[in-house]
Amino acid sequence: MNDFDLIIGGERHSASRRFPIANPATGDVIGSAPDATLADLDRAVDAARRAFPAWSSRSDEDLAAMTQAVADAIGSHGEELARLLTLEQGKPLNGLGSRWEMGGAKAWADYTATLSLPPKVLQDGEAGRVVMHRRPLGVVGSITPWNFPVMIAVWHVLPALRTGNTVVLKPSPFTPLATLRLVEIVNEILPPGVLNIVTSRDGETNLGAAMAAHPGIRKIVFTGSCATGQRIMQTAAPTMKRLTLEMGGNDAGIVLPDVDAKAIAEGLFWGAFLNNGQTCAAMKRLYVHVSVHDDVCAALAAYAEAVPVGDGLVETNVLGPVQNRMQFDKVKRLVDDAKTRGTVLTGGEPSDGLFFRPTLVAGLRNGDPLVDEEQFGPALPVIVYSDVEDAIRAANDSENGLGGSVWSSDTERAQHVARRMECGSVWINKHGAIQPNAPFGGVKASSFGVEFTEEGLAEYTDIQVVFG
Repeated sequence: MNDFDLIIGGERHSASRRFPIANPATGDVIGSAPDATLADLDRAVDAARRAFPAWSSRSDEDLAAMTQAVADAIGSHGEELARLLTLEQGKPLNGLGSRWEMGGAKAWADYTATLSLPPKVLQDGEAGRVVMHRRPLGVVGSITPWNFPVMIAVWHVLPALRTGNTVVLKPSPFTPLATLRLVEIVNEILPPGVLNIVTSRDGETNLGAAMAAHPGIRKIVFTGSCATGQRIMQTAAPTMKRLTLEMGGNDAGIVLPDVDAKAIAEGLFWGAFLNNGQTCAAMKRLYVHVSVHDDVCAALAAYAEAVPVGDGLVETNVLGPVQNRMQFDKVKRLVDDAKTRGTVLTGGEPSDGLFFRPTLVAGLRNGDPLVDEEQFGPALPVIVYSDVEDAIRAANDSENGLGGSVWSSDTERAQHVARRMECGSVWINKHGAIQPNAPFGGVKASSFGVEFTEEGLAEYTDIQVVFG
């Protein structure tokens, strides 16, 4: 069994209550996590506050070296963490699964270690010298989701550490185990109190809300749903916390009439079904020109039907189950409704447990629930259009604006369409390919702030201007 404790001030802390973690592929309990109390949260914040003065006073070179040491430790424990990820999250070891996630976590950690925010000389002359410095905030509270537990923890924690902040991390109650183990590993490198972790089954305790309100936390970085992000923003207002909120997406893809349907089928599939569609920046709506609609649907359905789905510990599988019952029920509700409005091209029916084969539904339009709601699962609506202006309007007709894509053999034309899409990232002939050297964030209700590279690093700092 994989049973872990809280890490507070560099030490393991047990809890009076624990909660079980089940493998979504089998339903078997594979470990347990401590059910932390509000007092445990206070202790974690206090430990982080006590560690902050010494950590934040380290040189930039020392912080970079420590960040790289953390990155190296993530790499050396990659296989161990990947297996734990598969057990609790359900994603396969192979393909774009747990090993791929661990590779991404290592790559982001490596890149973050190279970043720096040196002082910027704004003026230096007879009128005097003016220098802008970036100063760490203090204690950062990180709240991570269940879809990419380790990689998103790295996205939150490593920039905070690199800029001299200390951290209290709270993972999703669905997938806390790999993150608990990650923090154990990292605490073998970091000074006590620099990185702390609290886990909870939530419910009445609601540690996330308590973190958003906690006066000892200067910033919240959160990845999850729009509704939860909005509540965090409201709760954090009285303490004037800094916020980075990466929330829901309902990403649209637009297929122009000049494509080769078979050539783009694989890219379309993984743009939509990476991590079983449980990805904020996955393609959630696909608009296809009438002249290629049938060919694209046929090629995409044929590719989907050949994808092996099953227990992630079986090396030949490349998609696993939906991670939890709540999300499974949402996907099923949306697909059942879509069946009454359109035509199921493939999939459409759940199998045993939480397994749901990749599902494509044609004949839908804006206003249908599967088009308008973020399904966050293995179902993709296909919407036909005849005028690209209509497709652009339909793609932009959403309160979300995280990502989008344009598919065409004419790159210049695709670029023109891409620049008219209302979203933070747009890809040409691919979808969702984020990378550590490009800022990532959305517009409208999808995001508050950005992540990655220097722009994301700066969000963990205050500006201080020195005149003299």
